[in-house]
Amino acid sequence: MIPKTFKEVINLEDGRSISIETGKLAKQAHGSVVVQMGDAMLLCTVVSNYNKSTADFFPLTVDYREKFAAAGRYPGGFFKREARPSDGEVLVMRIVDRVLRPLFPSDYRYETQVMIQLMSHDEEVMPDALAGLAASAALQLSDIPFETPISEARVGRINGEFVINPSRSQLAESDIDMVIGASADSVMMVEGEMKEISEEEMAEAIKFAHEAIKQQIEAQKRLADAVGRKPVREYAVAESDEDLFAKVREAAYQKIYDIAKGAYSKHERSDAFSAVKDEVLEMFSEEELEEKKDLIKNYFNKVEKEAVRELTLAEGLRLDGRKTDEIRPIWCEIDYLPSVHGSALFTRGETQALATVTLGTSREANMIDMPTHQGEETFYLHYNFPPFSTGEAYPIRGTSRREIGHGNLAQRALKGMIPEDCPYTVRVVSEVLESNGSSSMATVCAGTMAMMDAGIQMKKPVSGIAMGLISDGDRYAVLSDILGDEDHLGDMDFKVTGTADGITACQMDIKVKGLSYEILVKALKQARAGRLHILDKLTDTIAEPKPSVKAHAPKMEKVEIPGEFIGAVIGPGGKVIQEMQKETGTTIVIEEVEEMGIIEILGVNQEMIDEVKKRIKAITFKPEVGKVYEVKVVKMLDFGAVVEYKEAKGNEVLLHVSELAWERTENVSDVVNMGDEFEVKYLGIDPKTRKPKVSRKAILPKPEGFQSRPPRDRDNNRDGGRRDNRDNRGRDDRSRGNRDRNDRN
Repeated sequence: MIPKTFKEVINLEDGRSISIETGKLAKQAHGSVVVQMGDAMLLCTVVSNYNKSTADFFPLTVDYREKFAAAGRYPGGFFKREARPSDGEVLVMRIVDRVLRPLFPSDYRYETQVMIQLMSHDEEVMPDALAGLAASAALQLSDIPFETPISEARVGRINGEFVINPSRSQLAESDIDMVIGASADSVMMVEGEMKEISEEEMAEAIKFAHEAIKQQIEAQKRLADAVGRKPVREYAVAESDEDLFAKVREAAYQKIYDIAKGAYSKHERSDAFSAVKDEVLEMFSEEELEEKKDLIKNYFNKVEKEAVRELTLAEGLRLDGRKTDEIRPIWCEIDYLPSVHGSALFTRGETQALATVTLGTSREANMIDMPTHQGEETFYLHYNFPPFSTGEAYPIRGTSRREIGHGNLAQRALKGMIPEDCPYTVRVVSEVLESNGSSSMATVCAGTMAMMDAGIQMKKPVSGIAMGLISDGDRYAVLSDILGDEDHLGDMDFKVTGTADGITACQMDIKVKGLSYEILVKALKQARAGRLHILDKLTDTIAEPKPSVKAHAPKMEKVEIPGEFIGAVIGPGGKVIQEMQKETGTTIVIEEVEEMGIIEILGVNQEMIDEVKKRIKAITFKPEVGKVYEVKVVKMLDFGAVVEYKEAKGNEVLLHVSELAWERTENVSDVVNMGDEFEVKYLGIDPKTRKPKVSRKAILPKPEGFQSRPPRDRDNNRDGGRRDNRDNRGRDDRSRGNRDRNDRN
């Protein structure tokens, strides 16, 4: 018997709909829903343990997976099963996690797992935009403590009109691609890319998405009411002691305030704060510490946050002594690494990134193989964040989710400025060498300069800045170029990248409730001023892309040939193309596109690239009727000379003895000899021999008094006479036979 199900439908303005259903699948999970849009179906389950974790943080795991069966496909690889998550799946996990995590109680320490799985795929639906809705709906049906329902939506803009959850094909025409996460009253997360839009346009897009999110939240509430809300589970809340907090605050607040005002470096400040913490701990007996040491430390951290925020709100000063809109000192350098194809070093305060560029053919493109999307990237960026960059030591176990997310943000910031006719596959790698505030934005700046150093003709340079916000309701301060500590202590951190003409990418995490759009636009405009200041530093270092790639970097040229010649260029078993690569030291890649062969030739030596082009031209050479070509004699025959087109080495044709000269030629050697070079005219395909025909005499002047032989008269020649006689004989014989038969009758 099929169990009873409950369903809510969200109708979009363009006639599409999203449904949320529960009651049929995964009923042992603490909450489970199926979200459907078109034929796309997501199953989301949420479970939270009832036994408290020993971790001193909230152990939340958000997992998003796309099943290959959902798209009727097999996974790649030998074992033919889904394994570790792809970068695309990790990015979806991050955008959901960033909205959910702040809404769990701060003292909740129970291991919680949110699992979202794509079970059915629709080519016209991008499921990542539905993942946040599914996660929140599942939480609303559980007994897990969660502050308020949320949802997420993608917004695009096509021909000036905003669209909610556009398809991938629609996004190709859109100048905005943003995912917004929000509760009913507050925007909490924004991430996306744009084509140089203004701050006001970005705010309008966020508003539009927020209105759609409010409808999705109302649907979740209706579904939870229809099913029947579960009472929120009880859990062991963190103990509190107001007297203890007052004691810690009295002992530490002013000292922390004075240190924060002292404009120390990161490590000096950290050591000074630690010294104050030790003084506070020494105020208590061993028995008190054994019982309440963790609580004392928590209260100290709370006081530290309060003091630092007050310094900024009251005096407009920050931890390193800067004003709210001041940018840290910047220095840059290009061409730092002698052997790479392009490199740049960007240092801003205590944050440093070293970017390298590698140029390759389409064979080096980054292949994307997901159930929902297959393709390749000819520009991609990888971001590495080693532990030494923050003065720490810990094991490195593969690429972290943070590295994937920060690298993706920098890639989205830069990719729109790569020219469409760039012949290379471009890989940028950012090595973060120091970090104290937005190494991802340092990566954008270093990546811009490294590509310009490599000779990539970027449309415009791109810079990036990380911003912060501190607010107590009545007062607020927008902080330009935030430190790592300000990221942790603030109410909003957002990263904005762009050119001098507009925004190309952004990432925001907003912790304050009810942030007004006026403050958001003000913060974005302050970010623009800082971004342009940083952009000036970049262009002071390298004003425009270098006109060509470095001498040791590969040059790339593309050649188009008719598709019919692809096989000839490759040769039997790849013999021809392999020999060309071996003899010229180049890399040759052929791709068939719309009945044309697109050939990429990559090599360091321009002469060898030209040699490959020459050989390809020879293979694909097709002379034009009536055109004159220079040839060379390569073989002598009794009835003519074999000549080779000089512009197409190896392409040979017979020059018949009758076409050597106007005069009668008895011996070929009387006119030409081996190695002679001269011009001939291409006459097309000889209708008798069905072979190409060239003529030397056709471009020579006729000798004075020269007379061609008159054409033979078919009526008077012997063959014609014989044919006539034969015809008459046949007719006479037939007549005589008829007469004989008549006589017998």
